[in-house]
This record gives sequence, C-alpha cells and structure tokens, in this order.
Amino acid sequence: MLDPDAVVSSALVKAMADMIEHRGPDDEGYYVSGQVGLGFRRLSIIDLQSGHQPLSNEDGSIWIVFNGEIYNYQELRTLLLGRGHVFRTRTDTEVIVHLYEEFGPACLEKLRGMFGFAIWDQKTRTFLLARDRVGIKPLYYHLSDTSLIFGSEIKAILADPAVKREMAPELIDRFLTFLYLPGEETLLKGIRKLAPGHYLLSRDGKTIQKQYWDLGFAGLPQSRSLEDAEGELVSQLAEAIGLHMIADVPVGILLSGGVDSTGVLSFAVEETDKKISSFTIGFAGAGVADERPYARLASDTFGSQHHEMTISADDFAAFLPKYVWHMEEPVCEPPAIAMYYVSKLAKGYVKVLLSGEGGDEAFAGYSNYRNLVWLERAKRGLSFLKTPAARGLSLADAIFDLPRVAKYVPLMSDHFPAYYYSRTSNPHRTTGNRLGTVYSSAFLPTIDREQSIQPVRTLQARVQDQNPLDAMLYIDTKTWLPDDLLIKADKMTMANSIELRVPLLDHKILEFAASLPPSFKLRGATTKFLLKKALTQRIPKEIRDRKKTGFPVPYETWLRKDLKDMVWGILTDRKTINRGYFRKNAVEDLLRANSNGSDYSKEIFSLLSLELWQRTFLEREQVALH
Repeated sequence: MLDPDAVVSSALVKAMADMIEHRGPDDEGYYVSGQVGLGFRRLSIIDLQSGHQPLSNEDGSIWIVFNGEIYNYQELRTLLLGRGHVFRTRTDTEVIVHLYEEFGPACLEKLRGMFGFAIWDQKTRTFLLARDRVGIKPLYYHLSDTSLIFGSEIKAILADPAVKREMAPELIDRFLTFLYLPGEETLLKGIRKLAPGHYLLSRDGKTIQKQYWDLGFAGLPQSRSLEDAEGELVSQLAEAIGLHMIADVPVGILLSGGVDSTGVLSFAVEETDKKISSFTIGFAGAGVADERPYARLASDTFGSQHHEMTISADDFAAFLPKYVWHMEEPVCEPPAIAMYYVSKLAKGYVKVLLSGEGGDEAFAGYSNYRNLVWLERAKRGLSFLKTPAARGLSLADAIFDLPRVAKYVPLMSDHFPAYYYSRTSNPHRTTGNRLGTVYSSAFLPTIDREQSIQPVRTLQARVQDQNPLDAMLYIDTKTWLPDDLLIKADKMTMANSIELRVPLLDHKILEFAASLPPSFKLRGATTKFLLKKALTQRIPKEIRDRKKTGFPVPYETWLRKDLKDMVWGILTDRKTINRGYFRKNAVEDLLRANSNGSDYSKEIFSLLSLELWQRTFLEREQVALH
C-alpha cells in the first residue's frame, strides 16, 4: 500500500486469508480498493450474527480487521453512543472503529483486552497496525519500498509470492542462546513481529513505529499495608476474570492443577450459573509426573464438568511436523504439544478457554527469581569475599553434587542485571550457549554474540537501577512471555479454532503487580506470596502449597528412548549437516551424551525444531516422521 499506483489483487487477499482458515472457520470477508486490501477469517465469539468483517464506520471511510477481544467494549460503547456515534452491531470490533474516529491512535490507551488489528483511514490515507500491550495476540508484517503486508501468522504473508523465503542465519545463534527468538526479528528475512504495546503508522509513503504502553515499577504508597494490597488484588481478579467470561459461546478453563489456573476457576464459577467445563492432560509412561489428580481436586472443589486425556511419545512425535507448521518460529516449547492436544479435546465442548498463564511473570512464581534474589543478597553481604564465596559454592557442589548450585558459581563476580537474559537462557552468557561447540568451523566465525543478545540489551539498560526481582520480571514480561509462552498459547489453541484468554495478563493486574514492593511478591522461600495469600481461602491447601511443576511433558525421556532413532536420523542426515551450520561429529557427541545421562534435551529439541522449520518453511516439504 506504500505505492499509490498499486492495485491489490482480490485473489491474493483471499489466498492469504485462506492460509489461516483455522483461526476463523466461521466466516470470511474482504475489502479491496485500489492500493488497499483487507482479508479476514472469523471465529465467532460475540454477536454471532452481525459481526462480519472487514467492518467500517457509517460512511465507509474507515475500515478494520480485528483479531482478539476487547473486554471493556460495553463501557466504551456507552461512551461513544453518548458522543453521537451510530452502531450497526453489538461487537467489540465496531467499538474500535468509532473509538479511532474519536481519538485516532490514542484510542489504544482506552482498550482493555488482547488484540492485533489493522485500520485503513481513507480520508487521511493512513494505515494503522496495532498490537496489545503484552503481546497476547501475534501480528507480523513485511515492509518493502512498495508494500506493507501483514497477518496474524507468517504463513499468510508467505502466501504472497513476492515475499521471498530467505533464512536469516545470523539469528540462529540468538535462537540457540535463548531457545526462542526474543525481539522483533524472525528467522525469515524481512518478516518482523510488531512489538507488544506498539503501533505502526503508514502515511504518505512514510512508516513509523511508536510505543503506547510500557510496564512501570512505581511502588505502592508507603501507607498501603499487605492486607490492603490483598483486598485490592482480590477485587481486581474478580473484575478481570468476570470481564474475560463475556462471550456468546461456551467458555471453559485449562486446569494444570496449579495455583493460577485453580484461582481463575474459583472466580470464574462465580460469574455464571452454567456449569463450566475444565480440561487437563496427562502423559503415558512410568515415572511421569501427573497433574491430573490436582486438576480433579480443583474440579471437584468448584464443580466443573471435568475432561482429561493422555498422550504418548507416539502422539508427541506424530504432531511434531504440525507443531512446526503452526508455531512458525523455532521455539523450544515441548509443552506446546500438550497444549495442542488438550485444546483439541476442549474443542468438542467449548469455543473459548481461560488459562492461568502469566501469573508467574506478574507475581514472581519461578524458583529462579528466588534463587537469583538470594544470590544478589549474598553478594552484597559477602562483597569482600566474592571469590571465597564462589569457592564455597563450588565446594558445596562437589560434596553434595548440586548442579543447580553450580550454575550460580560464575555469577558471584558478575553485575546484575547484565547476566540476566531470560527464564529459558543460561544465566551466564560470557561463554555463549551450550551449543557453541557444535557449530561448524565455517559458521562459528560469523557469529556475533552481542548481536545474538541485542534484544535484551535495551531492556537491561532500562532496569539497571531496579531491584533484582523487578528487573527480572520486566525482562521476562518483554521477552520470554510474548515471544515464547504467548506464541505457544495462541498458536496451539487457534490451531484447533479455540480462543484462549489469559485474565492474569489483564494490563490492570500487571500494572498493579508491578507496583507492589518485592517483598509482597517474594517472601523468604515463598514465591507468588501475595497471590497465594489472596487465594488462601479460595483454593485447596494441597494445591496452594504444592511444588510448581507446570505441564511436565516427559520429552527428555522420550528423546532418549522412544524417539531416539527418529531424532538421530534427522539431526545427522546429509541434508541437515550439509546446511553448514553444525559439525556432524559434534552433533553425534551431543546426542550420545544426552543418551548417557547428561541433560541436553532442550538443545536437542531446539536443533530438531530448527531443522524441521527449515524443511517446512524454506523448502516447503511435507515433513513425515517415522
């Protein structure tokens, strides 16, 4: 649309929309006029009969395609009606159109929800792309001298034959460092992610990107007590979850048997007189952690209609090609496969799912946060004994065989937050990632370690004076959360035409959590202190006090045993090695070491994902695993 003389092909717009039919099997719609083309696939959730898109204002001068949900749309609709706007539907989509008429791009500040949308303003010849504050909904774009192409998924953009399928090899090390791709770049040259909390504006051949929201850690007023904060959190949870229950179709919940999802269920049942369906998953094989008893306990406690299933190593392997196809970016996220199967189960009962995703990033739920806060306290207390302290940790590791202790030894002399990159990366970055020795002699010299970690450098600068806990929470909320966890959540549920909602990532809850002093989130050995306190009287003690496990997908065992031959076959075959990135002997050594007890499961799964991704998206193979 940057070329004023361009004419968009209706057939191309339809082909792009057809590539993401799974995201919206209920309806399709198109608007094509000269240099502008908008295509849409709809998953009907609100106003099922009249929510057709693309949708315009009264005089047809402003058009929108919108993916997501605006949870305060009824309040905004009332505001806009009072200002004289005329509505043809009762959808949240039309609210955005009129809100844009009233406020322009500043309308984004008034929206409460998850979204990726595009608006074409014919009067001002302005094109607006916008993404929600946290990145719950994905939005990709390709910008050239003559065009701006966008989509909710990369495969929609690739439907345009003018977009080349070119690898960005300089980002391989970034992926293998973090085990996902933080930042706005993708492994496909020229295709970028619109950053969360940002919008892109194109007018008169010029394109700019601006940030409209950031997460600030201001702190509660000193007069606020822990009890006051607890009461406010309960009130905010009730409001957010109530808003997330709004739908004209059945709503269910993903139950992990943990604090967050059980807490969400406890509020959700108060918002409806209908029985809520709940869903969980387990894994076949001996010695596998099983979340299902805790999920059943949660279901029994709150009276949900519970459903569960079991998947095996064969199920896991069978879905791998589709995992790569739907994820579109290499990501080391084996739980995504469990997410796919459990949402496939849910599809038979509901169209909307709620989950507890985000509670850990908002309220400090990971043991890593606790361990590194303790480490920083120890460093301050032993500032004159850093080297002896490090030696003491090394001695403890040698005597007690504590690998979890050993990984913190190098950090005793490092400055925080310079060593903190993300939950899924090795905290100590000076030696690069664990796969550095696998790179080929030709590829290794091309790697720029600083370029690999560049996306977090700006974030580190923003939090260099922040306390360690809030610094970690900020970096994770800007990187691991949108570029790993939320991509997984969106892509795997939408693969089954299911909408996933994440009420704990409501921006008002995030802002409230960020305002809390660190001691309200992490107290002693207790993570998520305030959230657990707020839920004490609501959820069973067995769930509240249990050790965090998440989706315990036993992929480590499967890669060593059940799927060993398949993994060896793909990672050591001629096609993989001839790409020139990795040394065959080193890859074999890595696989052998993993089989003999050293844990390289994440690295191996990442290499597997990378190779399958190249075959799928660069070479357009129909990958079949045997």
